[in-house]
Order: sequence, then structure tokens, then C-alpha cells
Amino acid sequence: MTRDVLVLGGSGVDTTVYVPALPLPYQDTYHVPPVIDRIGNTGSGVTLGCAALGLDVTFADLIGDDPQGALIRHAMRHVDCAWGVSAAGTRRSVLLVGPDGRRTSLHDPKATPDERLPRELYTGVRARHVHVSINDFCRHAYPDLDGMPISTDLHDWDGRDDYHKDFAYRSDLVFLSATALRDPAATMRDILARGRAHTVVCTRGADGCLVLTRDAEVRAFPAAPLPGPVADSNGAGDAFVSGFLYGTLHGMPLERCVRLGATAGAHACTIPGTHESPITEAALLRSL
Repeated sequence: MTRDVLVLGGSGVDTTVYVPALPLPYQDTYHVPPVIDRIGNTGSGVTLGCAALGLDVTFADLIGDDPQGALIRHAMRHVDCAWGVSAAGTRRSVLLVGPDGRRTSLHDPKATPDERLPRELYTGVRARHVHVSINDFCRHAYPDLDGMPISTDLHDWDGRDDYHKDFAYRSDLVFLSATALRDPAATMRDILARGRAHTVVCTRGADGCLVLTRDAEVRAFPAAPLPGPVADSNGAGDAFVSGFLYGTLHGMPLERCVRLGATAGAHACTIPGTHESPITEAALLRSL
């Protein structure tokens, strides 16, 4: 089976709560707008984002035999998926979203020690590109992915936590957020020095992103203008990855890949929820 993109791990359910302020001051009760359960988490975001851009995607993951798992299956019903059963149940996040669209995520990883993604879920797929989510059960898949370009998203890594290092140093294209980094450029250089990556992209929200390759110094790129009012920032990072991968798989230069990622991320900020309505290929290309 040949695919454009194979995504491993990273589905879940997001419970979105719109709050009057972040951080939320203590009080006994807040009355909030309707609380909604939606498809969420990073792997499903990259999968749905790439599919919306016309890429042929397979997604392999572990989810629970529970109502949240059923919600994910339904949301991903138009994508080729291979599911295994998570013994601890489906991963969940509670997202507190402030009036300016910023969010705080309370993530329940539902981790089971020594759990692994069954090889039969993904070894029959030959992909032009593989995106590996940072679930612990995905780190064991790297030896099976030889010969295929691999990306990962380290999210809010602080540059020191050992948990992320397998993913950081064994992937060819590394995304991460500047949120927890004291010196983003130093962390990006460390990833290149210690690992096999040819490109590191560090997103900075409204400040755009930093990009480092082996043949150039750190370069700063601006964020894309928002196409409408901010709804919330959930899913913007995953949308950025999807847009960037679209450009990569279409042989576009790095600068254009960054622009496509930024445009997809800006679109996500104007859509309520995490992965409800990813940008389409036609809309993305209009930005060029």
C-alpha cells in the first residue's frame, strides 16, 4: 500500500471550555458557554489537515473501546485508519480557551507502561513521508520506517526532557514550539548536532517561526495574516505542520513551505475547536 503520508499516533478527544480569562482566577463556579467534545490531539490534526489538502493519508493509532474512541472513529471515518486498542482508554484533553484565543491544555495521556503500536497497523504502508507523534508507544516504530522521511512535533519541549530526545534526534524534519524554550536557536542547533534532522522549525505563534537547516543560520519568518477574527488557537500548530508537509511533498522551496504552514495555522486560529474545518487545498494555494 502506497500513501503520501503515514501518521503514527496522537488522536484524542478535546473538551473545549471557553473561559473569561487566562490564567483563570479562583472562584467556586464559573458559568461558561456550551462545553463541547471534539476530535483533538496532534496526530488526528495532522491527518485531517493533510487529507483536506488532497494528500493520501493513512493514520495508525491506539484508542479506547469507549465513547471517546467512538467519537474519534466517526470523525476520522473518511480517512484510511488502522486502530489498535488502548488498554487505558482514549486520550483526552480539557482545553481552557481565553477571549483572545490563547489556550491552556490539561492533557490526560492515558499512558500504559510498555504499550506499543502493533507493527501490523503500519508496516504494510509505504509512504512518501511519515509523521510520528510523540506518544511513548510510537518511539519503538522508528526501526520499521527505514528509507522513509520522518517528521515529528515536539510541541512545548524544554530542550532538556529526555522523553522527547528519541523523537528529536531520530527524525529528519523536526517541529517544536518556542513556548518552553529559554534559547530556541540553541535548542534548534542542538537537534541538528545530535540527530539526523536536516531542518528544524520552531513556531512562535503570532511572532511567526524560526527555521534552521544544515546549510544556513537560523532564519525568522513572519506569521501569516489572520483571514478573520480569532476563535481559538487550538490546532494551529498541527495545521502548520500539514501545510508545511503539503509544500514539501510538492517539491516546493523551504520559504514557500513555511508560508503554506503559516497560512494553514492562521486559518485554524479563526475556526472554533481543534480540527473542525482544516484549510482546503484551493484556499491554501490562493494564499500564494
